[in-house]
Amino acid sequence: MQQWQTPESLQALLEELVSWDSRSTTAGEIEFAHQVSEKLKKLDYFQKHPEQLVLGDSGEGRHFVAALTVHPKATKTIVLISHFDTVGIEEYGELAPLAYQPEQLGEALHHHLESLSEDAKQDLQSGDYLWGRGTMDMKAGLAIHMATVEKALLEEWPINLVLLTVPDEEVNSAGMRAAVTHLAKWQEEKNLDYGLFLNGEPVFSMNPTDTAYKVYSGSIGKIMPSALFFGKETHVGEPMSGMTSSLLAAMMTRRMEMNPMFKETVYGENTPLPVTLHLKDLREAYSTQTPFLTSALYNVFTMNQSAADVMDQFEKVAITAADEINEWIAMVSEREAVTPIGNVRVMRYSGLLDYATEKLGEEVVQEIKTHCISVKDHDDREISIQIAKALLTRCPELAPAIVLMFTPPYYPAVNSTEEELVKACIASVQEVAKEEFDLKVDQVHYFNGISDLSYVNYTGDAIGWNAYEANTPVWNETYSIPFKDMERLQAPVLNVGPFGKDAHKRTERLHIRSAFVETPRLVEQVIRTVMESEFASHSSH
Repeated sequence: MQQWQTPESLQALLEELVSWDSRSTTAGEIEFAHQVSEKLKKLDYFQKHPEQLVLGDSGEGRHFVAALTVHPKATKTIVLISHFDTVGIEEYGELAPLAYQPEQLGEALHHHLESLSEDAKQDLQSGDYLWGRGTMDMKAGLAIHMATVEKALLEEWPINLVLLTVPDEEVNSAGMRAAVTHLAKWQEEKNLDYGLFLNGEPVFSMNPTDTAYKVYSGSIGKIMPSALFFGKETHVGEPMSGMTSSLLAAMMTRRMEMNPMFKETVYGENTPLPVTLHLKDLREAYSTQTPFLTSALYNVFTMNQSAADVMDQFEKVAITAADEINEWIAMVSEREAVTPIGNVRVMRYSGLLDYATEKLGEEVVQEIKTHCISVKDHDDREISIQIAKALLTRCPELAPAIVLMFTPPYYPAVNSTEEELVKACIASVQEVAKEEFDLKVDQVHYFNGISDLSYVNYTGDAIGWNAYEANTPVWNETYSIPFKDMERLQAPVLNVGPFGKDAHKRTERLHIRSAFVETPRLVEQVIRTVMESEFASHSSH
């Protein structure tokens, strides 16, 4: 019996998925995996093969769902990837109770036209869109994958499929990082030959007037170089006998923001410039003591750069900032006829850790880490900063200093533009889209919204990941990335998802025809292209 094979039944499935509130870090996110699993159990295949429908531990009570269908004549396996967590709904204001009810929200928005942009107003009045949190980002991708698996089973396509849907993509990608190890295990145990990792993230517009349909042959990388600024405390009445961490942070931040040194251009596409995501004085309360500890987190996007490359560049920026501060302090000290308090030191977290270990001993350093990790309500970023702060304050002789580190999450860039299979898939999708829907499909080389594809097909070197491990304070404590398993998952990546607008905004919306008519057909075409390429390669041998 067919469940999700018409546009209407697929839309009904999506509306049900959206109605299950699965905001990141909530009880709904924990419950969602079980609800999806129950849905998939209704397919005959999983009633016969229950062991191939798995709930995998993703930490903090959350689970990823991995559902494997095997065809006896298949040689290749395609992994269909989605995430089911969503961002919050605070921006919906009085309409928040309707954020998970697409039909009702659409009706209610007609009474709030004044709060919509011109573009959103036109889309609402067109009736072409479904509104609500998670419609676009990205439960439509999951719904399409569920319908695709069902169709493949009904029509007995000679391909193995893994439907993989994960929690926590919007925060730390704990779901995908856990799932990678499971995929590598299945690869070995079930002798699966992964041929393609196909994500279903939605099409992201470049600007409000951009309505082009896009498929993506890669996904941009994101890394967070961070700094702890350690000044020398003093009373505000004696400013020249100290150095504020605010001065260090201001000079460094001025040099990091929009710094073209980190910009990459690949296939004519550019990474966005770095910005500051967090800048904070770490004093607990106001006093007339000058601030001596400040932290900053900077966002850097990557295409070809490894973690080692980013850290090298980050260090250059810090050294330039430190030199600037040293010159400034020397000039002011001469003017005020006082002795300068000393030059600013720049060190990586790995250097701080070595120094503190030699001074305090391994046992004490581990106690410090354990204590910082045990503090309630601190996320990985806060814990990282607190570990570096605790080590630094036990080594005051290092002041003034800028300590460089990484804080989670890290998404390595991934790209399959040059892969012959991906070229064939995109050409085939473009042809079908034009013939059947009169739809033009553009290829974009890097998905710019950050995605879980970052954790498959890893091709970086050990130097890159060693630099990340050595300079991330929470590495192997509360955060890790399965680089070795990622290296084992060597297959091209592609992203084909529905068109929508305004992810993470109260006007998040999904194009109905794109989601329920066009994209399911294009996803099917990708799978058929993989099947055909397999058949062709076998018949030529």
